[in-house]
Amino acid sequence: MNRQYEPWGGRGRGVVCVATLLLVSACAGEAGGPRQLKFGHVGEPGSLFALSAEEFARRANERLDGYEVVVYGSSQLGGDELLLQKIKLGTVEFALPSSVMSSQIDEFGLFEMPYLVQDRAHMRAIEQAVVWPDLAPLAEAAGYRVIAVWENGFRHVTNNTRPIVGPEDLAGIKLRTPRGVWRVKLFQEFGANPTPMALSEVFIGLQTGVLDGQENPLAQIWGSRLYEVQEYLSLTGHVYTPGYVVVSPSAWDRLPAEVRDILEQEAKATQAFVHETATRLDAELIDQVREAGVLVNTPERGAFERASAAIYEEFASTVEGGSELVQRAVAAGSN
Repeated sequence: MNRQYEPWGGRGRGVVCVATLLLVSACAGEAGGPRQLKFGHVGEPGSLFALSAEEFARRANERLDGYEVVVYGSSQLGGDELLLQKIKLGTVEFALPSSVMSSQIDEFGLFEMPYLVQDRAHMRAIEQAVVWPDLAPLAEAAGYRVIAVWENGFRHVTNNTRPIVGPEDLAGIKLRTPRGVWRVKLFQEFGANPTPMALSEVFIGLQTGVLDGQENPLAQIWGSRLYEVQEYLSLTGHVYTPGYVVVSPSAWDRLPAEVRDILEQEAKATQAFVHETATRLDAELIDQVREAGVLVNTPERGAFERASAAIYEEFASTVEGGSELVQRAVAAGSN
């Protein structure tokens, strides 16, 4: 179920709910309806985030009794950083962070390493070899419980200056990045002028010329209508970013065991839908972006890989266990 607004208070019910979103849920329960479990994300309608969260909600709600997953996209409950704060506080039950996790937990910078993930099968292998045994416990210790791994996707560069064929073409381009430290370092290495910014602000930044370009998966580029204010799409595929279904440990532990079981089962089962949908969108959206008037090109990948070597070296030397994480992630692709 999807909502286009955030319900503050029990209007029309003679009940005034204040203080926290948890009390909003409590008031809904007192009124006889199912208790809302809020799922916040930053994706726009039609984005992979939106399609994934809505599919999960549909599946879960078919099985839940007395509870209802309600999806709030388009940063309605806040951007990634605010959503993670709300997860810690227990005022939002679910969120779908991606790159931002690397700014919260150093080891999640693994997925900021360029050209690490080769394809979705490789990502599923990395999930089993690295995410669950190593990264998920670190997230738990930081206040975020990961219950499933979905996708943001393979990221590409758009801009209004020139087609990007090699790293040198990024020189001086004002490029929006997420707030993860490694993405900034990567594009500095490529010679761009990276500017961290919330996704909700990117369209206006591009439209007004504050930014020259940005980098995102095709599904986010399309869902956020960035093709309307960009002239060039370069299929760099420089980073693959997972999306993590995180829950509030405090709110989660208060749910009945049978409710937790249903939610976790359906969150994990939704991954197949996410990967199938992402694969389809990657194929379809290139043509749709082209038809919208954007010039699409495929850069020379080898040049970008060579220019990325310093990022791997810095990750290995500054993040405890970083070199081993990279080695195990790479090895997972050959198993």
